[in-house]
Amino acid sequence: MGAGAFFRVEGTLIPQGAVSAAAYFAANGNGFRERALRLGHLAVAGPVYSILGQSDRTLANRLTYLSLRNMSRDRVAILADEYFNDIVKDRVLEGGIELLRKARKQGHRVVLISDGLSEIIEPLANELRHVDDFICNHLEYRNDKTTGRLLDPVVGGHDSVKWAQRYAEEHDFDLEESVVYAAHGPDMLLMSAVGFPCAVNPDFTLRRAAREADWPVMDYHV
Repeated sequence: MGAGAFFRVEGTLIPQGAVSAAAYFAANGNGFRERALRLGHLAVAGPVYSILGQSDRTLANRLTYLSLRNMSRDRVAILADEYFNDIVKDRVLEGGIELLRKARKQGHRVVLISDGLSEIIEPLANELRHVDDFICNHLEYRNDKTTGRLLDPVVGGHDSVKWAQRYAEEHDFDLEESVVYAAHGPDMLLMSAVGFPCAVNPDFTLRRAAREADWPVMDYHV
């Protein structure tokens, strides 16, 4: 059996997260009133995200992306392209790229797990070139406008471990021989499911858990 290398994108490969992307979209809405409403929503959701981000990022992501409600599909596509090229593309962490290369050299199947939207994560996966697959969040659309909801399964919480287990079965590799690089508290269950977990630039919750579980910790420039 083969092995996989799961990378939590936020924190290991890019410093930006869901709030950063949502804020960019909100700040570039059509007209002052729209921008004010969207940024006002984020002003409320931001502190909640900070609290929930270390325990339940699923709910935190749902609240954050509500700020995009009623944005047209075309506008989302344009802003996602701008955000990727202006904010994300040239700020990929070199330490993360080295870990990707290492995983590929070891013959692992490289899989990205991200809180981000498909419109941003898909071009990132293509740009990195060492990636076999990815899972991320998808906006729900009705009549070519976002509802503000995310399609299930929502990425960000403890359910990542169930997805990884199914993925390993489908692709015939052994989680005991696999590695997870993660940065956030909600990834603890996923890390516990593999033979080689590694905390990368961890938040407070994950750093403490890594210390207690004797997991290796890596810190590189963010």
